[in-house]
Amino acid sequence: MNNGKVDVLLGLQWGDEGKGKVVDVLTPDYDVVARFQGGPNAGHTLEFEGQKYVLRSIPSGIFQGDKLNIIGNGVVLAPDLFMDEAKDLERSGHPLKDRLLISKKAHLIMPTHRLLDAAQESLKGKNKVGTTGKGIGPTYTDKVSRNGLRVGDILEDFEAKYKIHKAHHEQMLAALNYTDYDLAETEKKWMEGIDYLRQFTLVDSEHEMNRWICSGKSILCEGAQGTMLDVDFGSYPYVTSSNTVSAGACIGLGIAPQKIGNVYGIMKAYCTRVGSGPFPTELFDETGDLIRQIGHEYGAVTGRERRCGWIDLVALRYAIMVNGVTQLIMMKSDVLDSFDTIKVCVAYRQNGKRLDYFPYDIETGIEPIYEVLPGWKTDMTQMTREEEFPKAFKDYISFLETQLETPIKIISIGPDRSQTIVRK
Repeated sequence: MNNGKVDVLLGLQWGDEGKGKVVDVLTPDYDVVARFQGGPNAGHTLEFEGQKYVLRSIPSGIFQGDKLNIIGNGVVLAPDLFMDEAKDLERSGHPLKDRLLISKKAHLIMPTHRLLDAAQESLKGKNKVGTTGKGIGPTYTDKVSRNGLRVGDILEDFEAKYKIHKAHHEQMLAALNYTDYDLAETEKKWMEGIDYLRQFTLVDSEHEMNRWICSGKSILCEGAQGTMLDVDFGSYPYVTSSNTVSAGACIGLGIAPQKIGNVYGIMKAYCTRVGSGPFPTELFDETGDLIRQIGHEYGAVTGRERRCGWIDLVALRYAIMVNGVTQLIMMKSDVLDSFDTIKVCVAYRQNGKRLDYFPYDIETGIEPIYEVLPGWKTDMTQMTREEEFPKAFKDYISFLETQLETPIKIISIGPDRSQTIVRK
């Protein structure tokens, strides 16, 4: 038996680390790219050959013509948004139907899930999570409470199943006093999306995955969001509704833990966060504004301003531990090119005590302890080899590697595919 390799690629911070670009850079080494969790709340932006694409549900390997791509059972899929995304790609010359397989066990996001999302967020008032309003949470809630509709359901008696689920949601909305809505237009487009989904190859993805492994194929599993948004290990309750850590690849694709090889952890050279929730190194000053401007820190799907701050090594060490990260990938190093000094959070102070580990509660009384490193004051965006890096930047890399006890293998110095340096 010629066992293939399965590697996992995921974000180590609060999402938006630049996973899409890295998948696109790494895919030439793999036969299959598989998405294992999340939904259209995550946007992976890829730029090459003068074009910019935002992928929400489709794996980022779709641009490599000879690769298979699979949407796994752990993903939640909105048929209408999927149809828009897929048709855009087809118009730009990327034939999807022969490159993309979809798990029958993936759950469907219904139009009423979005209404439930809005109703539940409005009830929370100032304690709201800051969801993208795409219906992700309510869809995963239905999945866990065994009330979900799945992709496989569209193959038989779908209208009847849909009506039962819709009626159940409408009862819930009425109980929440959320009655001012009109579903007609959304529902019409959603049903078009269902018809469009039927044109794809719908599979028992766990069987496909394991068949590929046994036949020696190499697979890259692509996560969405970031480790600090994991429903178990993130800054709960300000998290997403799925497991974004590497173990989620086993659950979301039906592969055994011992099949996982490398775990690539992606981080920015600083930190960002979208929506509500604790963020120990957040900057509320001109430096934070400057990072946002230079880094174009606005949501790929929502356009929302991202909160910005210095890199947090306490949170990163934690993320490396729970994921079993074997190699780090650092994105957006060039955003810090013009800074005189750069701060790195090496520990927290809470109630007068120094903490070197990530605690249960980071919402109250956490104060970052910083080390200050000299900036490199050099435009790195045109560099093509690590030998060209300024000494201060090399020192920054060494400092991070020592603190995190993990090698930084790939460094990104700009948004384009070509602005990626693989270190020797």
